Amino acid sequence: MSEPTTPEAPHRRLGIVAAVAATVLVLDQLSKWWAVNALDNGHIVDVIGSLRFNLFFNTGVAFSLGSGNGLGPWISVLAIGVVVAVSFGATSRVPLGAVASGLISGGALGNLLDRAFRGDAGFLHGAVIDFIDLQWWPVFNVADASIVVGAILLVIASFRMAS
Repeated sequence: MSEPTTPEAPHRRLGIVAAVAATVLVLDQLSKWWAVNALDNGHIVDVIGSLRFNLFFNTGVAFSLGSGNGLGPWISVLAIGVVVAVSFGATSRVPLGAVASGLISGGALGNLLDRAFRGDAGFLHGAVIDFIDLQWWPVFNVADASIVVGAILLVIASFRMAS
């Protein structure tokens, strides 16, 4: 008599998570390097319509809220937890969820690196480099955009898993 078989849960797709996160991290850091070097001294690059590149140093949280009140290091610690939770969550078992996890992880790590090393006040007291300026939305960067797109994809993947 054979025992009933139970379907195995698919393995987490950590390779996809890692590859997407690494790609986002590299693109984010290269774009920030460009922004710091090309947009110093108040130089602004008009791209198209209301899109322009304009350098800002964000010491606060999302959308520069809380600048100057010391929330930056706490956000960095929270980001580490988010990266771990998202990377090893249930949605990383499906390709869309793994891509979403990689986008969020890469973006969180990109901004965490800024907080860790782009400041004179010590480790985790730096400023995030923001430079994509739509003029009708808060200034952001590649990491921020990746986190938002990843969050949207994560919701979609969650709904697909539930159905």
